[in-house]
Amino acid sequence: MLAACQKGFWSAGLFAAAMAIAVPPAASAEISSTYTKINLDQCTVLEVPPEDEPGTFGGSWICEGYNGIPVYVAEGDLRMFVSFGPEAQNEPAAAQTLPSFNTVNDVLEWRLKDGIPFATILRWFPSLEDGSTGSVLIVTQYRPGGFTCQIAMIDARLNPHANGIAREAADQMGGKLMCSGPPLVLGDPGVLADQ
Repeated sequence: MLAACQKGFWSAGLFAAAMAIAVPPAASAEISSTYTKINLDQCTVLEVPPEDEPGTFGGSWICEGYNGIPVYVAEGDLRMFVSFGPEAQNEPAAAQTLPSFNTVNDVLEWRLKDGIPFATILRWFPSLEDGSTGSVLIVTQYRPGGFTCQIAMIDARLNPHANGIAREAADQMGGKLMCSGPPLVLGDPGVLADQ
């Protein structure tokens, strides 16, 4: 079922119906959100940009996330990369970004099941061809050990309930995928049509 939805764009309702069939209902775990900030000025610098190649690599940082979980942030070729966990730099998420130049928001939402994080939601701002900036929510599965990866993307400008779609994707898929394919594009694809 999930492999099929990676090839097309799913509406929120169709996605919910498919997930209800594909994933058995979880035990009565309490799912909630908490938020942390990404403030690079307060993070530990891992790498600085090389002086001889300006613009190619903007640096990398380790920030503190929920409950002390490391948040890896890197910038290269005017694109951001964000990953999580004790080996965040080595997780698949550390190599995932949007194809266009982009930045990320400073508010990071953590989805928790009985207080244990299993996914994050972060707003990314891709540069568009007309010179404006888009808004995309990216859901990243938090599963240390090689399975922390982006699992869903939603164009937040074209989908009025983008936050709800992102949370549903996180809650239904987070912690369950093998990171073997690209993230799903959910709802009206908008700027993500070519992903």
